[in-house]
Parts: sequence; structure tokens; C-alpha cells
Amino acid sequence: MVERDAEVLDDPVGESLRGHHAHLARLVGRAATYTPEVATFCALPAEPDQDSWSDLAELLGRGALADMFSCPANPPADWEPVFSLEGLQMILPVDGRSEEYAGVGRDPAVVELGTDDVPEMLDLTERTSPGPFRPRTRELGTYLGIRENGTLVAMAGERLRPTGWSEISAVCTAPEARGRGHAARLVRALIERIEGRGERPFLHVAAANTGARALYERLGFVIRNQVAFRGFRTP
Repeated sequence: MVERDAEVLDDPVGESLRGHHAHLARLVGRAATYTPEVATFCALPAEPDQDSWSDLAELLGRGALADMFSCPANPPADWEPVFSLEGLQMILPVDGRSEEYAGVGRDPAVVELGTDDVPEMLDLTERTSPGPFRPRTRELGTYLGIRENGTLVAMAGERLRPTGWSEISAVCTAPEARGRGHAARLVRALIERIEGRGERPFLHVAAANTGARALYERLGFVIRNQVAFRGFRTP
């Protein structure tokens, strides 16, 4: 099935930086990236030329990490590879609701996280490694959490925001609170909010993370594309 308006997901970072997240962007020429305290992701044109790579090097500075997310272009030979991770991009089809949504309404255990919660959010992501999370990452969208005895033990939020879509990200649960369905509850709550705005949910997952992929498939997500997350060091 061809998804309407899904083409923007081919360049979710660039589409976000040019649109919903323009106020968080830094630009030089045709290169773009987020404010460092928010995220490390960079964007270039679909087929970047030498000038585009030079713009990005100027934007980031010497010896900096160029986090190319799902950009397939190869940088010049003097850009040092830092990491590469195979991943999957998944979307929730319009008719993709699973039986897990039956009777689901607003979950009273799920709370919205704000500025005062950032230290706990940083501690939780440090312990669980769901992906990059920085002091101002929560400014990308809504972040939700679940507390047990007053302590934040699980969270998930919105990250990239290409037109018409919102990415679910930073899905994580403290080791001592796993197996209680917190991740599913948070993802369902985010889906409700995203669809309530008239947008579509999507997400990215490491291909090797079979447990997370199984959860998302159970919630109705399907694979749209294979992606490679790569990072390089600027010369």
C-alpha cells in the first residue's frame, strides 16, 4: 500500500528542520543541524555536492560529530566514520489499530513531563540508552512518563516532526520496572495525542532490537523502509 504524504519520511531530519523545528535549527548554506543542546542530527540535500559537505563542516566545526541519521549520501574521504547502525522506519497505517487499543482512553498513570523533570529524564535515558537525549531534547515535542512511588521509571516522547507526521522516540523503562507494560501504555498515549492533532505516528528502531520491534508490531506499526544510522567526524 502506498502511504499518502509519506515521502517526507525519506528525509525526516531535513523536513523537520525546514518546518516545525525551524526555530531550533542552525544553517550554513544548504546544510542544517539542530541546536547542540537539543539534538545532533544533520541534514543535507538529497544528492549533496562538495559545497554542501563544506557547508556542513563549517556549520559543525573541526573534529565534530556529523550525525547523518538516515541520510544515505557518503561524505568526502577525509570524513572519519564514527558509527553505523542498521535500522527500520515504521509507520502506523490509517487502519493499523490493533486489538490492544480496544477501550483505551486517557491513562491516568501517564503524565506529561516538563522542564522540572529534565534531570530525571536525563538520568533515565543514561541508564537505559534509548538513543541520543540531551538537556533540551524535550523541546522537540511532548514527552510523557510513568512514575512509581514518585520516581520516573518510564518515558517516551516526540522527536522529528516532518509535515503531517510525528516520530515517537526515547521509549525507555528502568530495569527495575520492566515487564509491566509501561512502554506500550506510553506509546498508545502518544499515538492518541498525535492522531488528535490530525498527524500520523512513525518511529525508528534498531534492526537488531527484536523486542522493541515486536512491541511496535503488536501496536499496529508496519515497516516502511530500511535505514542506516551513521555518524562521521568532520576533518
